[in-house]
Amino acid sequence: MNPNQILVANIGSTSFKFSLFEMPSERLLAKGGMDRIGSAESTYKLKLEGQPEQKGTASFPDYAAAIAFVEKALGGFSHLAAVGFKPVMAKGISGTQLLDEPVLCAMEEINTLLPAHNPPYVAAVRSFHRSHPELKCIGTFETAFYDDLPAHNKRYPVPLEWETKYGIRRYGFHGASHRYVTQRCAQLRGTEAGRLISCHLGGSSSIAAVVNGKAINSSWGMTPQSGLPQNNRVGDIDVFAIIYLARNLGLGIDAVEAALTKESGLQGMSGLPSGDMRDLYDAIAKGSENAKIALDIYAASIRKYIGQFLLEMNGADALIFTAGIGENEADLREKVCANLDFCGLKLDLEANRAVRATEAVISTPDSKIEVRVIPTNEEIIIARNAWQKLSQPTA
Repeated sequence: MNPNQILVANIGSTSFKFSLFEMPSERLLAKGGMDRIGSAESTYKLKLEGQPEQKGTASFPDYAAAIAFVEKALGGFSHLAAVGFKPVMAKGISGTQLLDEPVLCAMEEINTLLPAHNPPYVAAVRSFHRSHPELKCIGTFETAFYDDLPAHNKRYPVPLEWETKYGIRRYGFHGASHRYVTQRCAQLRGTEAGRLISCHLGGSSSIAAVVNGKAINSSWGMTPQSGLPQNNRVGDIDVFAIIYLARNLGLGIDAVEAALTKESGLQGMSGLPSGDMRDLYDAIAKGSENAKIALDIYAASIRKYIGQFLLEMNGADALIFTAGIGENEADLREKVCANLDFCGLKLDLEANRAVRATEAVISTPDSKIEVRVIPTNEEIIIARNAWQKLSQPTA
């Protein structure tokens, strides 16, 4: 038997989501996931091709248990050519890589920069290595889409040695999502030539500027704690405010780190127990001024980067909304696109309000900048890259 399927594993701190693709046809054979891994009662859902979706609760004390559940549900792993992953970042490594032990160690070296991302990914990959040592684990790092950023968009205004010796510079994440939607936009427009602004808006959000298919800038800085306000992570902040809190006010670095990575962003600004956009809108409807301000700050931050990229690219040919918030929240899209007539962007209000999680043009026919909603598909990018990696000769 010649294995021809790629299992794409998307790892969260307490979740394991997956998609199974037949390659190279890219036919989706199955998808599903497990949440609350490590708790007494986990939830799962599973959808196999041609069958109704299954949902339920079970016990998944760790990633090994989640992997075993997926293996049983799929009738074994003998049909797999590889497992594809979407890791965020490793020290000195980018692109699509075989996730062997040296690469995993390079990820662990920068756990401080990615405390919510790298540890669970490394744990999941090692679980696959232990249970299926013959199975190749291949990852496309989130940074890969930004490997060719121009130098002036990488560098921070810090001592040059910090960049050359310590790697302190701007990177970029959500690479698979921005790559997919900008490629899809090029297909829909009939040309790869053009200036695109891609807005990935979800629990984690970012904006990318793309010219002729290549990323030239990003709202991200060095880590996923930067850029736009995230669900519960801080986004951009003056670094000396952090020094002041830790040193002068006695909070200490550990407490400040925990607050910035788990209690900030939309959650922190709103004062709500969650930064979920649905919770914000519910709170606003009940009169919460802090929730309204949090949403206003979020929209203003998106507009700030759109404005920056419009100047940098001397305009834009298309503005793309994607991911959970971008695909579903018409009110936010309207807020982001308001008062942009100076650059010729005209939103079709009725078309915008009619669109949820489906491909559509939501600008008017005479808008100089086309506005599109394009649901993202990070998983197919990971599957394609893993399949291509398998075809490359080994050294």
